[in-house]
Parts: sequence; C-alpha cells; structure tokens
Amino acid sequence: MKDQLNQDIIELYDEYTHKPLPRRTFLEKLGAMVGGSAIALGLLPLLENNYAQAAIIEPNDIRIDTSFESFKMLNKDIHYYRCAPKKDGNYPTIVLVHENRGLNPHIKDVARRLAVEGFLVIAPDALSLTNGTPKDEDKARTMIKALDKTDVLDLYRFSVTHSKTDKSSNQKVGTIGFCWGAGVANRLAAHCTQLDASVAYYGRQLEINETKKIDIPIMLHYAQLDKRINAGITDFMMDLLDFKVEFSIHHYKGVNHAFNNDTNKARYNKKAANLSWNRTVSFLKETLS
Repeated sequence: MKDQLNQDIIELYDEYTHKPLPRRTFLEKLGAMVGGSAIALGLLPLLENNYAQAAIIEPNDIRIDTSFESFKMLNKDIHYYRCAPKKDGNYPTIVLVHENRGLNPHIKDVARRLAVEGFLVIAPDALSLTNGTPKDEDKARTMIKALDKTDVLDLYRFSVTHSKTDKSSNQKVGTIGFCWGAGVANRLAAHCTQLDASVAYYGRQLEINETKKIDIPIMLHYAQLDKRINAGITDFMMDLLDFKVEFSIHHYKGVNHAFNNDTNKARYNKKAANLSWNRTVSFLKETLS
C-alpha cells in the first residue's frame, strides 16, 4: 500500500498537520485524491505516527536514568522528561524541543537515544503552559498553535538555565528541535545568551533582525521535498553568511519533512535519519565538550 503514497498525498498530510486542516476536510480531500473514503482510511496507518514503534531505546535501558521532573515558570509547573547516562559525571547538556504534537513517545525516545550517546537531556513539554500534552494529536496541534510565542521562548530559555542546575551538567548547553521545535531552536540561538550550540531539523527560518543576533555555531538539516519550509532557506543562508554566523547546512535528497521520525512510515527515511543523526551527535560533542 505504501506505493500509493505519492508526493501529493504526503503534501496534503503536511498541510493537515501544519495549518492545520480540520480532520474531516483532510479526509475528504484525501478521499477525492485516492478514489474514495475507504481507500483514504486504509492509508491513514501509513500517514499517521505509530508510537508503538517509538522505543529504539527502552525507558528501562540499563545504560541510562530517566525521570519526569518539573520547574516553576509563570506560576506554572513546567514538566520535562530528563534522561542522563547512568554513570555519575558531568555531561554535555541538551534541551530537546518537540514537534507540534507535544512531548510524545517519539520525542522521549529521542531523548533516551541522546542519553545513550553521552548527553544529559532535558525535554520540556511546552504544553505545560496550558494543560500538558494530550493524547489526541489534533488537539495537541491546535494547542501548540495557540501558544504565545514569547511565553514559548521564555520557557525554553528558562529550560536552558535550569538545565545548568542539574548535577550531571557540564554547564555547556545545546538545543535540538524538530519541525515546530526547530523554529524554536533557531529562535533560541538568537535570543538565549546561555546557549552554546543549536541544531534544527526542517525548521522555520529567522527574519534578518533575529539572525543577526546569533553568535553560536548552528547546524541545519533540510529535506529536499519539503517545499513549505525550504522556501526560506536561501534568504536565511545569505543572512547567516552576511553576519558571519558559524553554521553548517545539510540537504537530504528525495526525502520529506519529518524524515527523522521513525514512527511515521510515509516520511521516515532511514538513510537520511542516520546520516543527520551522526552529524548532529558529532557536532554537539565537539561544541559542548
């Protein structure tokens, strides 16, 4: 069935997840594309994330410690998932920024993967600003879209500061963001003076007035087929060059937005995911050690 997922269908799904389109409208458009509602419903398991697959590193892996913690901000309890190597020590620290679905099983697994690589990881739930990440992804996307951008930036800046109070931190902090979170990671690079490095996977670029504030090394990953995000790459890259920002940019041929998300059969690309992951880990070890 996967061969039925042409690029038009994947772009429609991307529109659904990022505008977002109402689910009913999405299904109607998908049905018109593929020849009926029954076929459309049959394609959904390939298009939607399957979190039963989100366990490359199990929560009880003996190499790491995991826990759910919180800190106070704006009179709210901001919850986060903490992962660290089991062995006592001081480790390069990552503030992990989730996609527009909130702190879900996939992002928790990414946090565990980073801990296995030798990082202390703080993965905040940005939807702590409301009622926390719901199980319903459509609701999560709507909640993310309604968040105040200043509050979001403040939450992640505070997360960077808070991460340095962790006994396992070596006091050097980077950030990794995916999708919505990559846009946040780019903004953190411009607005967080305590940040030391940033990695953005297929994220919204910055305007020139923010780009000029970046004074840390950044790494950018983009999917060749991601028309929505890629429209801003050229201007962003020229601004980075003009302001002499230290950056590396990687384009992955023939892959879609969210190619790193292994819980999504339609868009995951193992080759691109592995290559970008190895580049990310090497970059962060070099800049944060």
